[in-house]
Amino acid sequence: MGKKGVLLVNLGTPNSASTADVRTYLNEFLMDPRVIDVNPVLRTLLVRGLIVPFRAPKSARLYQKIWSDTTGSPLMHYSILQQEALQQRLGDEYIVELAMRYQNPTIQSALNRLKDALVDDIQVIALFPQYASASTGSVYDKVMELLIDWPTKPTISFVNSFHDNELMIATFAENGAKYDPEKFDHVLFSFHGLPQRQLIKADHTQKHCLKVNNCCETITDANKFCYSAQSHNTAKLIAEKLNIPKEKYSICFQSRLGNDPWVQPYTSEVVANLAKEGKKSLLVFCPAFVADCLETVYEVTTEYGDEFKALGGDRVQLVESLNDSPTWISALEKMVRDNHISA
Repeated sequence: MGKKGVLLVNLGTPNSASTADVRTYLNEFLMDPRVIDVNPVLRTLLVRGLIVPFRAPKSARLYQKIWSDTTGSPLMHYSILQQEALQQRLGDEYIVELAMRYQNPTIQSALNRLKDALVDDIQVIALFPQYASASTGSVYDKVMELLIDWPTKPTISFVNSFHDNELMIATFAENGAKYDPEKFDHVLFSFHGLPQRQLIKADHTQKHCLKVNNCCETITDANKFCYSAQSHNTAKLIAEKLNIPKEKYSICFQSRLGNDPWVQPYTSEVVANLAKEGKKSLLVFCPAFVADCLETVYEVTTEYGDEFKALGGDRVQLVESLNDSPTWISALEKMVRDNHISA
């Protein structure tokens, strides 16, 4: 029998922190119809005529603040470490490849390497704990699009989400415990944001999302694929693991783009309100990210940290992401072995 293939896919990162490379990355990312899910003509006008020309120079300056001369972006650095560590754990029976949904290494190149290795099957793990059409769904689309022309296709399986994975929850809890949450005035679970319209589309009943009070607080059949509901579940499980009482933590969403309503509450508003209430110290988890990146290292630590201090707060402490934690690698290993489907 041949070997088993594993394809890890994260979002992506520019090839460098230059404005030109950031522009290329943003164009590919934002032109994805699952990311900006509007009329194609409008999307082109928005992305290429408005968003990218103004956003690329600013984003490049931010990437330059977190970029390493030796390892590049944190997301790429930790993604490579995850791939290498998982390969070591799984051994010679498996071949583990890493790809990015946007830019390099491409999904196509990773799939081709697995094909050349004559694997019997391929398990695709989109490295997004909570399912969203704009992230996991987009990875599904790309993989299936690229496999269309393969004369023979190995067995393909996907890990849909892992928002409640016990070892992932344990990793975030381990990372947070190092800072002793009891010493902080409040704890934030800040997730990447999405437009509300994408949450509504995920509600196949069209009777639950934003129509039922506290519609995201409990996972049900109606919202089991809802990004916000899965995010609430992740935060609840981490809080329970660390014995953080419900009144001491908030769930919020960052990285809003444009004027349309996004998932609420917004992290920036929650941070401002906590400062106005007299809170002096915040501990911030970002459980939508398996590797530290611009949204964690800079947006939380610097942008929200500066906003909080400007309003009278003293300290914003980021809890590092899963990165190359041995417990997280164990989570990936168990995920692969438990979900493996024999060809």
